[in-house]
Amino acid sequence: MDITSRFLKYVGFLTTSDENTRMNPSTPGQIVFARYLAEELQSIGLVDIELDQNGYLMATLPANCDQPLPTIGFIAHLDTSPEMSGKHVQPRIVENYQGGDIVLNKEEGIVLETEKYPEILQYIGQDIIVTNGKTLLGADDKAGIAEIITAMEYLIAHPEIKHGKIRVGFTPDEEIGEGADHFDVAKFGANWAYTIDGGEIGELEYENFNAASAKITIKGVNVHPGYAKDKMRNSMRIANQLTAMLPTNEVPEHTTGYEGFYHLIHMQGSVEETTLSYIIRDHDRQKFEARKAEMATIVERINNEYGTDTATIEIKDQYYNMREKIEPVMHIIDLAADAMKAVGVTPSVKPIRGGTDGARLSFEGLPCPNIFTGGHNFHGRFEYIPVQSMEKAMAVVVIIIEMVAQA
Repeated sequence: MDITSRFLKYVGFLTTSDENTRMNPSTPGQIVFARYLAEELQSIGLVDIELDQNGYLMATLPANCDQPLPTIGFIAHLDTSPEMSGKHVQPRIVENYQGGDIVLNKEEGIVLETEKYPEILQYIGQDIIVTNGKTLLGADDKAGIAEIITAMEYLIAHPEIKHGKIRVGFTPDEEIGEGADHFDVAKFGANWAYTIDGGEIGELEYENFNAASAKITIKGVNVHPGYAKDKMRNSMRIANQLTAMLPTNEVPEHTTGYEGFYHLIHMQGSVEETTLSYIIRDHDRQKFEARKAEMATIVERINNEYGTDTATIEIKDQYYNMREKIEPVMHIIDLAADAMKAVGVTPSVKPIRGGTDGARLSFEGLPCPNIFTGGHNFHGRFEYIPVQSMEKAMAVVVIIIEMVAQA
């Protein structure tokens, strides 16, 4: 099956993850998709296919040469983001794109505008897969899965390309930060791996945010407003005061590159009680720790003003910058960069303003940088991916494997 047909088949599976179910995986569609993939992996000739109860799928492409070679892994995730619907995805291929805006949905006036998304103009002459404007596309990360499996199929069809043992792994719930929760690094058994989970063509990433979540609960006192003087304590007003105490420019919409931020992702409240959910991000570990300390200090200041029982904070670390784990094995970055150059792609090494399964896996003993899938505008209705970028990503996987055998 060619990579385009494979990808278009995959996006038809509903695999939106959900952090509120407390199940593993969080949604049943991910297991349905994993079972389909397990059958596909078997049909193309992979072995040691294992799908566990938590939705983790692993398989092996056996070595076809006698020389001892390291085992390399390639990983992608099954789920799509809960930020937008992934139900009834209706992809369309804009063949031989000639520039200009793309009308995704004429009836509802949904248009992919080049003024807002000028990056698409670099793909003139290519075939662009878009949505109908009502759902996300799911290239994050079904494109990565399609690229890995198509690469495995290619290697099986071309036994003249010598290689060592290759492991592939597909994980659930990456989009809700749980993709590495039950990943068995020892069972996977790779010397190193790559997540195929990046964005536009050429991306090669081995730095990511240090990440934490912070939940702040503010207790208030409700009294009839006509008799509230010196008695009422409105938790929503206190919450507004607390948010204003954080730096106004250190938020996602005002930061880029290595700049960290505080991001308020959810607020719910009444006079009696208000909860604030934040995520805290920074590439620099010391600055990351300082951000967490600053939030705790602000909560303390609120309590000093309104009483010790007013505000509480719960901070949980989520993942750390994988750079410190990748730098001792930088040859795996050089290898990926050389593979990109070999297929005519210019590597773009830059920090991830987010995280991947690879970050946590790197701290669990599996160095795991990130390679592009080719997609743009993930998690939204304007998501798209050029077919030619998917083909290049697949080729990079093949060349990495080939280069290791030739080293």
